[in-house]
Order: sequence, then C-alpha cells, then structure tokens
Amino acid sequence: MATQTRTQRQAAAKKATATRKRNAARQSGSRAQAAARNTSRSARTMGKQAARSAGRRADAEATRAEGLGRQAERALLIPVGAVMEARDRVVDTARTWGSPTTARRRLDSFERRGAQALRRNRRALEREARDLRREVERHADRAQDAAERVRQIA
Repeated sequence: MATQTRTQRQAAAKKATATRKRNAARQSGSRAQAAARNTSRSARTMGKQAARSAGRRADAEATRAEGLGRQAERALLIPVGAVMEARDRVVDTARTWGSPTTARRRLDSFERRGAQALRRNRRALEREARDLRREVERHADRAQDAAERVRQIA
C-alpha cells in the first residue's frame, strides 16, 4: 500500500470519525425509541435523550463536513505544490545556465562524466573481447586435439 500524505490521513480519520459518530447517533436514537416503547419514562427524560441524539447526529455531520473540507483542501494543495516544484526547477535552471562561469563549470562536469562512462564501457568491451578470444582459442585447441585423435585412430 502506498504511503499517505498528512492531509490524506487527516481526511480519512475525519471520515472514519464521522461514520462512528453517525452510527453512535443512530444507535442512540434507536435506544431512545425502544426505551419509550418499553417503559413509561417521563416526557422530559425522553426529550433530553432525543436532544442528545440530535446533537450527536449534528456533530457527526459536522465531522463529515470537516473531512470533506480536508479533501477539498488537498485538491487545492496538490496543484499549488506542483507549481512550486516547477518554479524551483526553473529557478535552478536559471541559476545554472544564467552565468557563463556556472554554465562552463556545468559543461565541464558533463564532459568529465561522459569521458568516465566511455572509459568504463571501453574497458568492459575489451574485457568481453579478450574473454571471447580465449574461449574461441580453447575450442580451437580442443578441435585440434580431437582431429589428432581421429588421425591416430584412422
């Protein structure tokens, strides 16, 4: 699973909290209705219970709205972050190539790096050619030995 950003974690947490609160409010309301049916509580007690349930539902919806707000915030922050990243790259490029001294330094660095890569690859190619030549010579020696044995037998 990919790692989540701080905003993603917060939005997911708000969403889960809202669900838990909504479920608790639903259960609380069910309990209040069951209590009203099963017992003869006073109207005042039932009123308080209903008010608490309504408050919990409102709180759950507010939490859900906060979660949606975090998701909307993320939708806004992603393009802003991308623009800032692009800006940093442009500034870095301008710094590198804006001055003749730094541009020359950078080009020299590229030249050294290219020469190093060519040397490394050249040595690898020479090594491969040497190994291949030795293998061919080994096979040729074996073929000559086999030919000698055939001549001796015949």
